[in-house]
Amino acid sequence: MPDKTIGVILGGGIGARLHPLTRERSKPAVPFGGKYRLVDVPISNCLNSGIRRMFVLTQFNSASLNNHVTRTYRFDNFGRGFVDILAAQQTPEAKDWYQGTADAVRKNLRHIINRPGVERALVLSGDQLYRMDFREVVAQHEANGAEVTVAVTTIRREDAPRFGILKVDASKKVTRFVEKPAVDALEGFETEDGKYLGSMGIYLFNRSVLEEELLQSEANDFGHGILPGLVGRRGLFAYVFDGYFEDVGTIGTFYQANLDLTDPLPRFNFYEPLAPIYTHPRFLPGSKIDDCTIVRSLVTEGVILNQCRVERSVIGVRARVAKGAVLKEAVIMGADFYQLPHEVEADLAARRPPMGIGEDAVIQRAIVDKNARIGRGVRIVNEKGVTEADGESYFIRDGIVVIPKNVTVPDGTVI
Repeated sequence: MPDKTIGVILGGGIGARLHPLTRERSKPAVPFGGKYRLVDVPISNCLNSGIRRMFVLTQFNSASLNNHVTRTYRFDNFGRGFVDILAAQQTPEAKDWYQGTADAVRKNLRHIINRPGVERALVLSGDQLYRMDFREVVAQHEANGAEVTVAVTTIRREDAPRFGILKVDASKKVTRFVEKPAVDALEGFETEDGKYLGSMGIYLFNRSVLEEELLQSEANDFGHGILPGLVGRRGLFAYVFDGYFEDVGTIGTFYQANLDLTDPLPRFNFYEPLAPIYTHPRFLPGSKIDDCTIVRSLVTEGVILNQCRVERSVIGVRARVAKGAVLKEAVIMGADFYQLPHEVEADLAARRPPMGIGEDAVIQRAIVDKNARIGRGVRIVNEKGVTEADGESYFIRDGIVVIPKNVTVPDGTVI
């Protein structure tokens, strides 16, 4: 059955709530867990479910995402598998950019459905964390005789305004659907255990239904327009997912999801041998750790740690942490490349911090994006507990200090 399903992964919009991590890249391209990108999660879920034909729809700040996908997901010449980029473009039929999730799929229908053997399209977000076997979704979809299936998860009342909220009958057929309602509009949606069913933004469409609904409707979004219009008119069912799910749409949720990976039994677990999360193979050397104290942390490959202390932190690929530095509850994304010795010497001669974390730096409750240069004796601690702020070399969002990509923080700076 998965062979008859094609994956459609939405590349995301501006991603303003994840700024400045999205200043130079789209949301699905944001690094996660030290070595991955967010888009690796939905692609890997598809591959582990036997879905080997996928399109990634991109538009905003897409160069990094395009580069990652094309370098990572290459299939052999003797199979039908592919992960192709469909970038927003002007055509004779449509001269404007994507206006929403449904509009993005509508503008690419001819590429998506005109494939031999395709009976269903699985529409996914490119920036969520979860593990799902889509074979189970397809099996329930077929057993119900469904035309559309929406994956849902149970959520609390206070979280309801961030989701599409559904009401289902005993057979899991959707009887009501409202997108991101106010709390006072939730009457009648409560489940027996006092929770609510929130849409995960995962939609399985029969091919003909997807084509008919998108071409007959002018709605630009699935949640706001397409799905509510299917209730009572199409066979719309819910698939209830009881595993870990996180929409990392803000700096706060993104930061916490990274730190959760350092738990002894993390809720989102990369240690699944039968269902790995794939990413770009870098062929880096093992990490070099010299006289360091490391407490409950995640250290990826190619890292150089020298006489420093690392506590409940995520250290990304190629990161360099110098003598005397202290990292506590920090997300260090690492670097895209190694500096050569003469480049480091030139930086020091020019009194410019080399790439990485400098000597005696203290970083706490912060995110340091790739290729950043943190000088000697820098303190990134947010001692005043500021919630939101913009600085010359930093941003504070949800109380978390974020050092953007390629930024230099001079020696002795205190943030």
